[in-house]
Amino acid sequence: MHAPTARRKTAATALIRRVVLALLMALTVAGLAGGPAAAAGGDVTWTVRTAANTFGADRSSFSYSVNPGGQVKDTMTVANRGKAPLTLAVYASDGYTTGNGQLDLLTRDKKSVGIGAWVRAGRADVVVKPGQSADVPFTVTVPANATPGDYVGGILTSLKQPDAEQGITVDRRLGIRIAVRVSGALKPSLAVENLHTHYSGTLDPFAKGDATVTYTVHNTGNAVLSAEQAVSVSGPFGWLRTDAAEIEAPPALLPGESWKVKVPVHGVAPGFRLTATATLTPLLTDASGSTTALRKVSASTHTAAVPWTLTLLALILLAAAGCAFVLTRRARARRKLREDARVREAVERTLREQSEPAGQAAPGASDAP
Repeated sequence: MHAPTARRKTAATALIRRVVLALLMALTVAGLAGGPAAAAGGDVTWTVRTAANTFGADRSSFSYSVNPGGQVKDTMTVANRGKAPLTLAVYASDGYTTGNGQLDLLTRDKKSVGIGAWVRAGRADVVVKPGQSADVPFTVTVPANATPGDYVGGILTSLKQPDAEQGITVDRRLGIRIAVRVSGALKPSLAVENLHTHYSGTLDPFAKGDATVTYTVHNTGNAVLSAEQAVSVSGPFGWLRTDAAEIEAPPALLPGESWKVKVPVHGVAPGFRLTATATLTPLLTDASGSTTALRKVSASTHTAAVPWTLTLLALILLAAAGCAFVLTRRARARRKLREDARVREAVERTLREQSEPAGQAAPGASDAP
């Protein structure tokens, strides 16, 4: 009796640990969008920010335009807000867009090929006394054979702390975003891929239904891009067009990244063959923060949207009309047969009447003197 109970407690404890670990890992990175950023946990608190220098003061992140083979040097400032000395690991890694549209950085055990490989901190770790700050210089070295375009990552401070109660080690990370545009031909490009549409009608023969359009926004160029989106559904020859409500813009996608989109379109007339069209207006943001709308791209797909109830009603009406036509023709044919029979009978009767007097006069003629 006690063994199953103990196993259930052990399983429950393990589940709680996994949930706590997932939550902690989800909160390990902060401050990638702006600064200064802060991390806190218990008595340990620290912040990171961009240092004021020739690149400017109060920058929200690090951003550079560099030629292939070029190099940039900058500094991150780390401040200890706690009451004990703080030792933090320092490293860089590549960025990526998460499923909820936020920028995150690869963990240290994952291989970086862009920012994470190009950025080298002046020290592998930094020790900061309570209430004080420390500068961490770093260098960005762009390879001579680097492909032109945008690269995004970050420089991180990391503190690993064991959690004896949960039996896990928590990696608390705090970093600042680094964006590098490598000089050369910039080729911003988005594509609409895997476009599909599904139509759901109603039993009301005269009502409209709903369509669901799904597709993938793929950054096929070499620049970070967002987009304005528009979706429409129409019948044959563009008739009965219905536009989707305003669609939320996808996050800024790094080169090569994709973002799945699902758009409901309400009040779509069942036009037997529907055409769904997704249109993207790519948005390119330069180093100054100015956004430019690029040439639109679009894709279309088709699906059947048969108004079955209305079709069935039309078939019933056609069948009824056909039956009525057949019955009418048969009635006309019967009336014609009866009329023909009546005429034949009348003709025969008239002929009989005309032939009878002639037959009676012949015997009388033989009695004449």
